Formats: sequence, structure tokens, C-alpha cells
Amino acid sequence: MDVTVVWAFIIALGLFMYIALDGFDLGVGMIFPFFPENHERDVLMQSIAPVWDGNETWLVLGGAALFAAFPTVYSVALSGLYLPIIFMLVCLIFRGVSFEVRGKANRTKNLWSLSFICGSAGAAFFQGVILGAYLHGIPVTNSVFSGDPFFWVSPFSFFTGMGLMVTYALQGATYLVMKTDGDLQERLRALIWPLTLALLGFVVAVSIWTPLTDAQIAARWFDSSFRYRLYPIPVLVALATFLMYNATRRKLDIAPFVLCLVLILLGYIGLLVSIWPFAIPNSMTLWQAASPHSSQVFALVGAVVIIPVIVVYTTAGYWIFRGKVQPGSSYH
Repeated sequence: MDVTVVWAFIIALGLFMYIALDGFDLGVGMIFPFFPENHERDVLMQSIAPVWDGNETWLVLGGAALFAAFPTVYSVALSGLYLPIIFMLVCLIFRGVSFEVRGKANRTKNLWSLSFICGSAGAAFFQGVILGAYLHGIPVTNSVFSGDPFFWVSPFSFFTGMGLMVTYALQGATYLVMKTDGDLQERLRALIWPLTLALLGFVVAVSIWTPLTDAQIAARWFDSSFRYRLYPIPVLVALATFLMYNATRRKLDIAPFVLCLVLILLGYIGLLVSIWPFAIPNSMTLWQAASPHSSQVFALVGAVVIIPVIVVYTTAGYWIFRGKVQPGSSYH
């Protein structure tokens, strides 16, 4: 067994779990402007109140795993993407504070709602910017970041930032359809199909734009063996989109959220296949960036213990607070 590949899988899993779980509660914040009434916003916030902070555990796991298994990538990425990472964390801080304070505020409630919206949208945008800059390629010389501190400022990165905002908004809408009922649920349901179409537009645009920005990625995409591996993904995306339309038309509660995750997973797999076997696209492979074998094995023992614990308490939290959220309810 190649321990380096195992660690790459663990990090990829951790990042996907973060997107799948924290994505929808960031999306809830971005949906706030569509529901200006405070009593409706209270319901939206209560739907994620028991789980929002636990969802971010997966982001911490991904960062810690990257430091343990691929320290060169950790140092290069943090050096090159220091500013967007800081901006993302500031947005998450404002979002977390506004989440707690808004429930107790009276005169300043709208101000904290605005902080929650901006924090959620900003965090999603800068996560997308980080993704776009990573796909575009981080300048590396002798295993050290060698680019401009603002290399991440590009049309492609900003476009992926907006694309991730749409993705999270769709997650938030589909999640809230599961957690609400009545008129509020119907208005949330009306957002699903337009957001799905917007997400597909971004997926198609990024799929075309990515090889255009990098000659090596383009060469792999036009290689016959590589295309063969990607052929199933567009077909499955089209199928999931059709099922999403059908689920929305039939007013199903759970299916849209599941299909949203399927669409995200298919796009995620496409990105992983596109950059394999690089840890930093076109600069450093997984094995070149890996820590010593003994360090990877030692850290893997801890991961084998920690990951099941995270899965258990995450699952328990969602199970305990399952069901619809009613107006006036509180998890405290």
C-alpha cells in the first residue's frame, strides 16, 4: 500500500466532507437576502444552529493532514495564498460572531444579519478564489513559493469564487427545503432550479476555461486515455440534473439535497482527475511533496483513531437534531 496515496485520499475526503457539510450552512447565509422578515431568518438560522460549528471540523482536519503528510504543499500554499486565506478566516470570524450575537440582539439585529450575509458570502468567495489560484498553478522554485503575493488576483480565480458561492447557495436552498415546511419551504424550493442552472453554467465554463489557462492540463485533457476516464462524468452530471428537475417538480424534500451533493461530487472528482498525480499542479507531484515515510505512517495511526470519532459525533449531531424546524424553536 502506498501511504502517500492513502494520505492524498484522506485529505481529499476531508475537503469534500467540509464542502458537503459547511457548504450548506454558508449557503444559508447567502440566501438570507431573499427572506427579509426576521421571523423567517430566525427559522433559517435555527436549522443550522446545532451543526454549523461542528461542520468546520473537517476543514481543520484537512489542514492538519496537509501539514503532516505534505508539509511542502502546506508551506507553499500558505505562503502564496496567505491573503485570501486570511480574508476567508476574517469572514468566518464575523459570521460566527454574528450567528451568536444576532439571537440576543434587538435594535442591532439587522446589522448582525448583514454581518452574517457578508461573512457567509465572503468566506465562500475566497474559498473559490483559493481553488481557482490552486488550479491555475502556484509559482514554485526549489520547493519554495516564488510568485507575487497577489498572483491569485485573476479573472479565473474570481470566476471560481463566484461559482463556489452559487454552489453553496444551492446547497443551502436544498438543505432548508428538508428542514422547513409551508410557504417558506415553497419559496425556498423555487430557488433550487435557477441555482442548479447557474451551477451548471459555472461547471461548463470552468471545464472549458481550465485547460485554456494551462498547456499541460490541456495536453492531458486531449489525451485519448485521459478523456476515456472523464467520459462518464458529463453523462452522470446530465442524469443528476434531470433528476434534480424531476425532484423539484414533484416537490420532494430530501432528494434535491442528495442530488446537489452528487453534482458537487462529480465536479470534485473531475478536478481531482484533472490534476492527478500533482500535489501542486504542474510543479510538484504527490511523492515529491510528501513527508518522510515514517512520519506519514506515524500520523496515519492518529488519523485512524480521530476520523471515526469525528464521523460518530457528526452523525450523532445530525441524528439528534433531525426533522423540521418550527417557528420559535431553539436548540439551546
